Amino acid sequence: MEIKTKIHRSSRNLGTWLSPLAAAAALTLAGCVNYAGIKSDHQIEPPAKYETQQSLPTEGGQWPSLDWSGQFGDPQLPKLIDEALKDNPSIDEARARVDKAAAYAGSAKSTLYPNASASYSWQRNLYSENTVYPSPIGGSWESENTLLTGASWDLDFWGKNHQKLKGAISDANVSEAEMEEVRITLATSVATTYNELARLYALRDIAANELKNRQDIEQITNGRVHAGLDTNVERETANGDTATIRSSVTSLDGQITTVRYQLAALLGAGPDRGLAIAVPTLGTGATVSLPDNLPADLISRRPDLVAAYWQVDSAAHGVKEAKAEFFPDINLSASLGLDAFGWGRFLTAGSRQIQAGPAIHLPIFDAGALRSQLKGRYADFDYNVANYNKTLVNALSEVATQVTLIRSTDKQLVDAQAALDAQTKAYQLAAVRYRSGLNEQLQVLNADDNRLAADQAVANLQMDRRNQQIALIKAMGGGFDATKTDLATQSGTPDTTLSALHPNR
Repeated sequence: MEIKTKIHRSSRNLGTWLSPLAAAAALTLAGCVNYAGIKSDHQIEPPAKYETQQSLPTEGGQWPSLDWSGQFGDPQLPKLIDEALKDNPSIDEARARVDKAAAYAGSAKSTLYPNASASYSWQRNLYSENTVYPSPIGGSWESENTLLTGASWDLDFWGKNHQKLKGAISDANVSEAEMEEVRITLATSVATTYNELARLYALRDIAANELKNRQDIEQITNGRVHAGLDTNVERETANGDTATIRSSVTSLDGQITTVRYQLAALLGAGPDRGLAIAVPTLGTGATVSLPDNLPADLISRRPDLVAAYWQVDSAAHGVKEAKAEFFPDINLSASLGLDAFGWGRFLTAGSRQIQAGPAIHLPIFDAGALRSQLKGRYADFDYNVANYNKTLVNALSEVATQVTLIRSTDKQLVDAQAALDAQTKAYQLAAVRYRSGLNEQLQVLNADDNRLAADQAVANLQMDRRNQQIALIKAMGGGFDATKTDLATQSGTPDTTLSALHPNR
């Protein structure tokens, strides 16, 4: 239902304007269309709800800083990360989403203010002699000039447009937080891939050293064959083992080049950029110790959690906007202009036309459309609340998992290094005995295989440990801190009630 009043050529008193408002208020109180019974009991959970005392103990540590990559002692890594974050297509995509969300917020803000427009038209018409226009207009060609300026203003008495603006601002915050998540993901991906390059170089060094061992065994075998202590079986076995290790070195060279291309792609550059990257010289990094009050502070350190919160907040404003649809829309409009046949009378007082008055739209019966729309908004709210809670649970699990993996790897490294030391001594003794004719070839080959496996195990554990440390940095937010930006969140679940019918609620 829509109630309108207009003023033609003159103004009327204020009572004439208020009469339709009174009628609309009466119809509202009658409750023709209402949202009774539609609500949600879902809420975002505080970190304190989840038990973390044993998994995430307080250790007095520090949160990762934005320059976390410097702790590994390789000056090339921070430079590669800075290069990746500059003019990268992934960053450009995220920035475009931020700009789009900001533009939508600007569009939503414009609805809070009056808007004005102006138009002019000229028409040449032949008017019928048998309609409403008498002679001399009827039956003649006339030129009609129309100039019109107008303004309108949606009073937003129930706050619908304000809620739309607040929702748009929350969506813009979501985009900002998601861009920070892209930055952290890109930075840690560069570090992880760079560490993979370091792993391959370490394995190649091991393989190159193993090739020398196999060549030594091959040389010993040839001497024993000439001495009649071994046969051609042992000689061909030694030759085959040497060729196998040489093939492994070639394979690792190919893998190294492939990872270089992957790094170049992460940097947003062509594959040749990867070929110019120097051999990594990564260290072990800082000692891992968890900061105090980790679960509570994590919600402001992880951009995905911050984004999830603002998604909930946006959905809450969407609920309030949908609730405001149940109440009357009140618009004020006015127009002033000139309309006349021909130019002679166009600029005279008699050609003026004036319209002004309020227009009120009140839903009375809509076959459940508004209630269905509100239910959909509540469904969006419930979904985003569930997504926030799931993101929080996953965040706590990721931190606990990486800490556990690091502690486990540290213990494994102690035993793996002891095993390598023992297997190296065993191989050296077996090689000496084989050269002296006291052992068979199989014994020295087995000892060398065991030493090779132990050497590879230590290298892989060292690289795994660094990957786990990088993953922990990412799980703890990668240096992001919402409290130092405009993305800081508030405690508690955003309100979905319409406790006061006021534009600023």
